[in-house]
Amino acid sequence: MIVIIRGGGDLASGVALRLHQAGLQVVITELEQPLAVRRLVSFAEAVYAGETTVEGVTARRVKDPSDTLRIIQVLAKGHLPVLIDPLGVSIRYLHPTVVVDGRMLKQQVPLIPEQVKLIVGLGPGFVPGENCHAVVETKRGHMLGRVFWNGPAEADTGVPEGLEARRSERVLRAPVAGTLNTHAQICDLIEPGRLIADVSGVEIRAPFQGVLRGLLHGGSEVQAGLKIGDLDPRAEPRFCSLVSDKALAVGGGVLEAILSRTELRPGFWR
Repeated sequence: MIVIIRGGGDLASGVALRLHQAGLQVVITELEQPLAVRRLVSFAEAVYAGETTVEGVTARRVKDPSDTLRIIQVLAKGHLPVLIDPLGVSIRYLHPTVVVDGRMLKQQVPLIPEQVKLIVGLGPGFVPGENCHAVVETKRGHMLGRVFWNGPAEADTGVPEGLEARRSERVLRAPVAGTLNTHAQICDLIEPGRLIADVSGVEIRAPFQGVLRGLLHGGSEVQAGLKIGDLDPRAEPRFCSLVSDKALAVGGGVLEAILSRTELRPGFWR
């Protein structure tokens, strides 16, 4: 039995990592050009590099979502297949027992047309009984990682979560639409005012001192307001390559949702 996770960004990757380490077979689907900012902890990076490793777990790109033989071969090696499959057509070919939607679209998501025994949504945009069976809270606080079988997760506030009193200013956004050009690298210790990137010549400079925890690929086409980078005021370079506590908490919630369905348990471990 297979778990498909839609999305390979840092939050969905934390879920994938936790499920994989618990012994489940995990497949990830992504866009042709993913926009994962925290690339060192995002399995989506396999789309660009062919393969990537996060905390000792390797993911490999599979271009054809209908190539079930190749997907099974990657799984057999203990790796995570990352499918270029923005429409989720692999759900039809792989017949997963569980689908986890971790794309973090933060808007109402249509119900998957295929028969799936358990659909788990992450965060805003999911309502049990409408477009999923369960939703896991993704907002930091007392409810983070909790599973709801009735009622939605908390609504998106549009305000980034704080790190050491830094909130909106720690998220670097595209000032205009255009092509992103990068002038710094992930893990760099950035001084205030340093040029980090530009979008078609419009500069993005550091608002405070911190470690560049995430940055989109140079050459990416971006829209005005899109998140392109993450500046961490804690100034700990090692955090750049570690899955966040939040992602692991959400992964624990997904694992709880799966194991709470007693009829599914026998099929996951051999």
